[in-house]
Amino acid sequence: MSERENDVRKEVEDLHRFFVGWFNGTVDEADLESVFVSRLDEHVLFISPDGNRMGRDGLVGMFRRAHGANPEFRIEIRDVRVLRDLGDHLLVTYSEWQKRARSSAKPDNARFTSVLLTKKQPFKWLHIHETWLPEAEMAADPYDF
Repeated sequence: MSERENDVRKEVEDLHRFFVGWFNGTVDEADLESVFVSRLDEHVLFISPDGNRMGRDGLVGMFRRAHGANPEFRIEIRDVRVLRDLGDHLLVTYSEWQKRARSSAKPDNARFTSVLLTKKQPFKWLHIHETWLPEAEMAADPYDF
């Protein structure tokens, strides 16, 4: 694995580790800006697995309201890949497996995510698109995290 791929994997895993701590309530609310908001491009677009779209303000508002709302929530990131080097940007995919997600229709679920990141570090997240993984794929992999 290249240094860039390692850096991208670390970025994705670190951010999702923060998400778990945020929803569990184990990270300080003051960290939202420095750890999460600072990573978002001002024009970021997030598309949820259900097709709902949200910009930066919506994402930040949603997170502010959810601090500590789900103490049992867990995430595991799998299969981080840099698909394309697009000059100043990187197209990245990964799967995100969630356990005990209170805000999802299924508490144990998985989604395939495509993101567009700046190549220059610190990374900026410009576009995030999540899609539910098929039931058969979720059933074939363990939720032992």
